Amino acid sequence: MFYHFFRYIDHYYNLPGSGMFQYISFRAAAATILSLLIVIIFGRRIIDFLRRRQIGEDIRNLGLEGQLQKKGTPTMGGIIILVAILIPTLLFGRLDNVYVQLMLVSTVWLGLIGGLDDYIKVFRHNKEGLKGSFKVVGQVGLGIIVGTTMWLSGDIVVREKTTRPVETLYVEEDGSVVQSVRQTVVLNSESTKTTKTTIPFIKDNEFDYGWLTGGDNTAMWLLYVLVAIFVVTAVSNGANLTDGLDGLATGVSVPIVAVLGALAYLSGHIVYADYLNIMYIPSSGELVVFAAAMFGALVGFLWYNSFPAQIFMGDTGSLSIGGVIAVFALCIRKELLLPLLCGIFLVESCSVMLQVGYFKYTKRKYGEGRRILLMSPIHHHFQKKGQFETKIVLRFWIISLLLAAITLVTLKIR
Repeated sequence: MFYHFFRYIDHYYNLPGSGMFQYISFRAAAATILSLLIVIIFGRRIIDFLRRRQIGEDIRNLGLEGQLQKKGTPTMGGIIILVAILIPTLLFGRLDNVYVQLMLVSTVWLGLIGGLDDYIKVFRHNKEGLKGSFKVVGQVGLGIIVGTTMWLSGDIVVREKTTRPVETLYVEEDGSVVQSVRQTVVLNSESTKTTKTTIPFIKDNEFDYGWLTGGDNTAMWLLYVLVAIFVVTAVSNGANLTDGLDGLATGVSVPIVAVLGALAYLSGHIVYADYLNIMYIPSSGELVVFAAAMFGALVGFLWYNSFPAQIFMGDTGSLSIGGVIAVFALCIRKELLLPLLCGIFLVESCSVMLQVGYFKYTKRKYGEGRRILLMSPIHHHFQKKGQFETKIVLRFWIISLLLAAITLVTLKIR
């Protein structure tokens, strides 16, 4: 909003300082500051409101140390995160940018699904919440929206790399001229529609989904939508499973969002994209403003969510965080980096699937279910082993930071 307003002011009135709003870096910094202030200033009021309404977490006794003390802690704190993301993005983002529009729709969409789940748990006193099938339907719906928009929108394009010969002439001592021809990689001058994505650790690190379909347009669209559905569903549920200890999902997500913001900036800057030999995605740099707002919202939420938590984000926050991360990665065509960048989410999800699968298998084979872990997700396994909650959370944060650093290193290691 401010971008369009101050652009008008700068164009017609030449007001000093109005040109700052044309810079992504300035608007991203402003979005971070505003989101932090929204969470810290209004978070306390929202917590008090939820306490008065007795909107608290109903804790099941799983035999974990310190668990029962959390009973009654306000939940649905994800509302704070969503508000702190949406308001700065609406104020400082370019609302005519298709990537920003996708992120706003995704945030609201997943927030409504998670909010409905929390509403059923808290107000209807149904511990199961929204049925898993309904959650999946909502995630699939978002995947269809994202995949179809990425496929059809004329504003979502890339500039692909091409190899061109460069001729160099050398004059020898005897006066003869020697011609040398070498190949160099440069960006095309025209943008094109493509279904390419980035493959980490590979020199020519682009893979075209269209290769799997033989170029058939309908099949390419269907495949792209299926990829979007899988990524959104997997990452959203992974973040949801990670949200089990004070500050865990929030702190793990902070470096993930920071790296995605950095990748969006590099991919949307033609000079850096050319220098790093990565895909140049016009207009994707605007996603930095959204990433900055989300970064500030998550850091600010830790003010109240760190141990001992004064509020839980609930599914309103966890489903939204994971899904938004997935859509963001799809927009900048870095979804194949997510298993590395979101390694904590992946391990948490795998721990649950392995635990459930092994239990069912052994029950069929031996008549008695057996477990791989003491408890799943895996962070509860470490709790069962007697490790303090804060130690587990901090170690997961450190691992997330390490995975984020490795993800950035993939820009050069190929």
